[in-house]
Parts: sequence; C-alpha cells; structure tokens
Amino acid sequence: MMRRAALVICSIVLIAGTARAQTFEGHATAKDGDDLVIGGTDLRLFGIDAFELHQTCEADGKSYACGQLAKDDLAKKVLGHTVHCVQRDYDAEHHRPVAVCSIDGEDLNASMVSDGWALAYRKFSNDYVDEENRANAERKGAWRGNFIPAWKWRQGARLPSESKGKPLVQPPAGCTIKCNISKKGEWIYHLPGQENYDDIVITPSKGERWFCSEEEAVNAGWRKAKR
Repeated sequence: MMRRAALVICSIVLIAGTARAQTFEGHATAKDGDDLVIGGTDLRLFGIDAFELHQTCEADGKSYACGQLAKDDLAKKVLGHTVHCVQRDYDAEHHRPVAVCSIDGEDLNASMVSDGWALAYRKFSNDYVDEENRANAERKGAWRGNFIPAWKWRQGARLPSESKGKPLVQPPAGCTIKCNISKKGEWIYHLPGQENYDDIVITPSKGERWFCSEEEAVNAGWRKAKR
C-alpha cells in the first residue's frame, strides 16, 4: 500500500515537472524589456526585472527613457531569430508562463541583465546576480546613472526628477513621436508637423512618453491625434 502511494506521489511530481518544463519556440516580439510574445503566447522572462516601459532613469544630470531602451534592446536581440523558451514558473496574476529564453544557446535573460537594462529579480531567483554585478562594475546600461528598481517603481517609488514632474525635454535618439495624456485621460500621440506638436511637453511622471514609430505607439495603446 505504501509503495503504491509512493508511486502515485512520484507520478504527480513528474506530471507537475513536465508542465513546468513546457517549451515555446519561434519568432518573438518584445512587449517590454522582460516580456516576449511567441505564437500568440505572452512569456515573462524568468529571474529578471527590466525597467518598466514608461519608466525613466537619470544619467549626466538628464532624464531618459530607460524603459523604452530596455524594450528596444530585447527587440533587437530577438529580431529575425528563432527564440527557444523553457518554462520555469507561472505568473498567475497575469496568466502567463515564466521562462528562460535563448537564441542559439545564448541566455536572453542573462543578456538583458548583462546589458544593464534589467536587474536580477532576487525575490524569485539568484540566477543572474553575477551578471548584475558585472553590469554594475562596468557601468552598463542604466548603471551609468541613477535609477529605481522596477519592482520599487511599480510600488510608487520615483527619482527626484520624476516626483517633481520634470518634463523629458530631450527625446531618446530617433524617437520624435510625442505621446501625451489629455485632460480627459485619452492616450494620444502626435507626429512632427501636426498641430500643437511643438507645444506638447512630455512628462514621464504622468505616464507620458516618446515613441520611435507609430506602430509602437499604436501597439502600446495610444491613438493618433486628429490634427
């Protein structure tokens, strides 16, 4: 009887292990610095926490869109490649697998931390602490200035420039689309040459930002200004 019970327990463990080890493979798109979509499935990168898409950091006395740069870095890594992901956990809050992803054997999760656009998510794993320490020592990515870890930023922590509502006057290189939030709460993007473009001031602390392309703006939920 005890042997049969042990076999049942082992079977349950094996089944659970198989579920956690589900794999996903194909071309991927980046939603932000730690979130990929493969074949319609949203995947969270395991063990890391990248800067939030609307988050700003500071370097050389200026604010810049580190969240957008984190997304751009991941997007460049996966562009034109087949991405292989192995599930390690499940994010019940957002209903998505949490996985370690790679390209030709190179760990994408580790690469994002090594580039300085994500931190080791110690709350869940210490797998990428070494990569974080190297990025810090080499002043890679956001380590060249000041930042708030994404998990604290989501809880409301802000840099002094953000908490004061300081406008982001200088856009990231090549990103000239202004996305502001109207008094009615509408998310609207403005192209150079459109009416009032020059008068629009982007304030990241309010959730406003710059985009590099209309496609990115639309995918992120913004609509084009009517004039």
